[in-house]
Amino acid sequence: MRAQFVLSEIWIGLRRNLTMTIAVITTVAISLALFGAGMLINQQVSAMRGYWDQRISITIYLCTESSPSSHCVENGPATDEDRAAIQADLESMPEVASVEYVDQAQAWEDFQNRFANQQALVEATQEGDIPDNFRVQLVDPSQYEKVQESFRNRAGVDMVSNDKDVLDRFFELFDVLKWAALTFAIVQLAAAALLIGNTIRLSAYSRRRETGIMRLVGASNFYIQLPFLLEGAICGLIGGIIASGFIVAARYVLLDKIQDWFYSGVRLSTGALLSVIGMSIILGVLLCAIASFLTLRRYLRV
Repeated sequence: MRAQFVLSEIWIGLRRNLTMTIAVITTVAISLALFGAGMLINQQVSAMRGYWDQRISITIYLCTESSPSSHCVENGPATDEDRAAIQADLESMPEVASVEYVDQAQAWEDFQNRFANQQALVEATQEGDIPDNFRVQLVDPSQYEKVQESFRNRAGVDMVSNDKDVLDRFFELFDVLKWAALTFAIVQLAAAALLIGNTIRLSAYSRRRETGIMRLVGASNFYIQLPFLLEGAICGLIGGIIASGFIVAARYVLLDKIQDWFYSGVRLSTGALLSVIGMSIILGVLLCAIASFLTLRRYLRV
């Protein structure tokens, strides 16, 4: 009988404030979807960063006749002796795992293949514009700075680049995207908490006579609160379930696109996806239940 009474009170509360209930569910769903998407992006970016941090390489570009740097203009293009000395020094360093020399013809071919989808850029570049270079793989990728500094401003060297500088700029973009999604999610969650508080307040006010009678006959505060708490929890649960659909879509649309743009060989597992969904649903239920509890305290003072 008590369970039937509680269920009937929950249904009455949700039905009486249907518009507010829909608004709460919608706000909770949007905020949890953004929260889940931010968590997925965070996990994906962390996995990608770990993958690429172990594969940082260094490229040493040699001076050519068309090199614009003052160092190359002053000393002229790299000679065969310069190339041989650079390669010998690289191969003698314990931090270096392998060294590959790429001549201008091969560098031009690699450039064409890499930017094949940007035809205007390829047409604006001629063979010889891409300098020959050494591609250096490291034993310990964290030692890239030591190797880089050893060959900077050396005779025959135009510039030394490393993958980490490019990766840092790339991941900064995704960090901004992640924090923007999480910040907006927090704002939306705060709005959802206010909405659920107003909904429960209206529901409690409309049933103040029943609540007063229950208090007079000795009903405990918990028994009086329970239907209202469950109303909030149900709104959070429904919002979390709806948000789960958006989170799954973000996983298979947004993150898969990221993989296509920037291959890392690391994809989030189904377990990681389910953990984010579970966390989002639990957060939605707890948020709405706590907001309901705090709102009801003023109506249960004896």
